[in-house]
Amino acid sequence: MIPLVVACALFMQNLDSTVIATALPAIARSLNEDPLRLNLAITSYLLSLAVFIPLSGWVADRFGARGVFRSAVLLFTVGSVLCGLANSLPELVVARIIQGLGGAMMVPVGRLVMLRVVPKSQLMAAMAYLTMPALLGPVLGPPLGGFIVTYASWRWIFLINVPIGILGIVLVTLLVDKGGPEHRHPLDVRGFILTGVGLVGLMFGFDTIGRDAVPGWVTVSLLLCGALCTGLYGLHSRRHRHPIVALGLLRIPTFRCATLGGFMFRIGVGASAFLLPLMLQVGFGLTPLASGLLTFASAAGALTMKMVATPIVRAIGFRKTMLGATVINSLSLAGYGLFSPTTPHLLIVGVLLLTGFFRSLQFTSIAALNYADVAQPEMSHATSMASMMQQLSLSVGVGMAALALHFAVVAHGGGALTAAEFPPVFVAIGLVSLTSIAFFLTLTDDSGAEVAGRTIPAPADAKRASTDGRPSERRR
Repeated sequence: MIPLVVACALFMQNLDSTVIATALPAIARSLNEDPLRLNLAITSYLLSLAVFIPLSGWVADRFGARGVFRSAVLLFTVGSVLCGLANSLPELVVARIIQGLGGAMMVPVGRLVMLRVVPKSQLMAAMAYLTMPALLGPVLGPPLGGFIVTYASWRWIFLINVPIGILGIVLVTLLVDKGGPEHRHPLDVRGFILTGVGLVGLMFGFDTIGRDAVPGWVTVSLLLCGALCTGLYGLHSRRHRHPIVALGLLRIPTFRCATLGGFMFRIGVGASAFLLPLMLQVGFGLTPLASGLLTFASAAGALTMKMVATPIVRAIGFRKTMLGATVINSLSLAGYGLFSPTTPHLLIVGVLLLTGFFRSLQFTSIAALNYADVAQPEMSHATSMASMMQQLSLSVGVGMAALALHFAVVAHGGGALTAAEFPPVFVAIGLVSLTSIAFFLTLTDDSGAEVAGRTIPAPADAKRASTDGRPSERRR
């Protein structure tokens, strides 16, 4: 039940972050604002996430994971109410910042709540539930937003979070043990500032690439500032006794592989979420609703994965599962470029269904492997870093896709965006996603065996040694 409770909260956050994009024109008309200015409602939310995600692990350890998670759900719900009641752009931006603060705590601390109660032998099955929000939210958001704006007020986009939030608070109170603070370490203030500024600079720098939303020098300045602060934090974390983001976790082979390999893999996911609706609507001339209904096929594929992810990993292990899923996803992503306005919709649905299945399998594997060998006292740091890298990878994916699309348009002589610009971009993004295979190749057959529920047979020589009365190397 606890993974389901946490998954519902994460679904609320993931859905809300995508559903607003479809409603921006309607919100702009209601508030008498330029639609371009309404983009502040999205960027303010992302800004809040970027600043406060690194803080989540320290807060959870200091005040208790259950209390922080419950407060985060409450804060996100209150922010949703304020968004629904906003009557001006400044009011909406402030409400979105409050939502972002709640979301920044809700995602990593929700994972932490689950990790502290679920045995590692059951972690794979639990993670299958937690990966659903990340896959379903971006797919359901656009069509749901379009439906609400068409048949009701845009304010219901935010107000539908209220009953979900109340239910989540009640269930967390009833089902999750109270626990207590894990430590009383002082806050790493300098590290908090460096990671906050670094993430904001990198995320918004990549977000503005190729979009002509700001002058080029602003984008370059954001990226340089973000890279500089991130580098300075790397130096700072080596000297600080209790850094806010524990980079030492990257010494754990499975955590390093899942975090860095997952980062490269998610670049393709972030890029496809930006490119596919754009190709279907601008390149193929489909309506937003028709585009949303087509892309919903990937959600159906993700749902079917939940039932078979654990048996697959138990049978063949993390290494073979992740290598296979990487190849299939990357080839499928590059194959999107073969779609054309005359491609039968049934074929598009079939490809998206297949992609959704293996993408969800990969997400579940990455999420479980992330924590396979992390000690319980370090779980709060691990969830913070994993959430931070996930958020950054999606922004990098969108930025790379926008930049590649810009170059494709220039290569075709400029002018309006057409379907012809998308094939090389999808191929490029597929190749970037494929680079994650370099990290997954470093895994061994018994990596994460406890989490996968696998029993690795001892080598033949070890078996002979044990029959001679001497303990085998594997047993030692």
